[in-house]
Amino acid sequence: MEHALSEQSWEPGASWAEIKRGTDEIIPEAEFRERFEKATAEGRPLIVKAGFDPTAPDLHLGHTVLLNKMRWLQDMGHDIVFLIGDFTGRIGDPTGKNVTRKPLTEAQVEANARTYEAQIFRVLDPARTRVVLNSSWLNDFSAADLIRLASSHTVARMLERDDFHKRYHANQPIAIHEFLYPLLQGYDSVALEADLELGGTDQKFNLLMGRHLQQANGQTPQAVLTMPLLEGLDGVNKMSKSLDNYVGIDEAPDEQYGKLMSISDTLMWRYYELLSFETVDVVTGFREAVADGDNPMTYKHRLAGEIVARFHGESAAEKAREAFVARFSNKVVPEDIALMPIVVDAEGIQIAALLTASELTQSNGEGMRLVKQGAVRVDGEVVKDKAARYQPGQELLLQVGKRRIARVSLSAA
Repeated sequence: MEHALSEQSWEPGASWAEIKRGTDEIIPEAEFRERFEKATAEGRPLIVKAGFDPTAPDLHLGHTVLLNKMRWLQDMGHDIVFLIGDFTGRIGDPTGKNVTRKPLTEAQVEANARTYEAQIFRVLDPARTRVVLNSSWLNDFSAADLIRLASSHTVARMLERDDFHKRYHANQPIAIHEFLYPLLQGYDSVALEADLELGGTDQKFNLLMGRHLQQANGQTPQAVLTMPLLEGLDGVNKMSKSLDNYVGIDEAPDEQYGKLMSISDTLMWRYYELLSFETVDVVTGFREAVADGDNPMTYKHRLAGEIVARFHGESAAEKAREAFVARFSNKVVPEDIALMPIVVDAEGIQIAALLTASELTQSNGEGMRLVKQGAVRVDGEVVKDKAARYQPGQELLLQVGKRRIARVSLSAA
């Protein structure tokens, strides 16, 4: 993809502030900053690579953290390469696992790759994205090529990788082919002559392998940019479907909007940092406005609207906002309602006790009766389980009937 950098590019200083936004690490930072600003000054695109194994993707907002960074670089005019590891997917990366991952069949890889492409273009611009398969060069590898690649690294260095290290010391088996995964992934950077590779913090070892192999092949080694794992709606654990704390990119607009409005005021800023396309300066202005007394709900609505519009369009986002407001007791919920801090035990607080603590009921018994009657809502949803518990770190909108309302922020004792 031959093109110059976008004419809308920021000045180098502002660009660097944006590229660092939300990142965990840039390795090596000083060296890459020099390369990045030189390319910006020359109007020359960098080759930016991110690799994904096609393992039955069903994307949620946590997955889009990396895609958002890629889209920002794409809008700057850089050459974005979305690499689908169809060849390496047949090996399986064991990162974070304590057992060997079952390799995928060729048919599974092909089906999952097609699903991936359909979803990534909800964030990336398909007209400006190179989608490549690493089988296009790895299928041609001979036994001699593989031996030559394997000779570039030692077993001792491989065992520095956290999951290999733990399994080795726990006397758990490590198959020889698993050592090939980081080597082959690293070779992708050689094949693409990448300037920058993006990945999650859990991929750091593999990303650095690309630098090592590029240097061994006479190339200028790529820089590595890692992004953190996004916290889920609970603000504690990473976003995950298994923990039911996620926002899926294919969920209905109302569902997405409601889930995003349920996050705490503190978590909202984390989501602005990692999910919003608002600039650093604009988000800083939002935070300052809240510190000066603006209602955080105003900016939570703005964040929810931006994200829903990204996946469903502006019209759907506006309808979702209207539905959300209407759902909250026919618009009797004032946006400036005071936030009540409540201290709870580490294991959380049961719904009836929460209603009493928030002064919506006079006793836990009254709260239990109201839950049984279906008169209690939390974040607009009727509470059906009398044993429902809420955890430290959550911010909730409580309603009993149409008139008793409280916004509470839970913190650990």
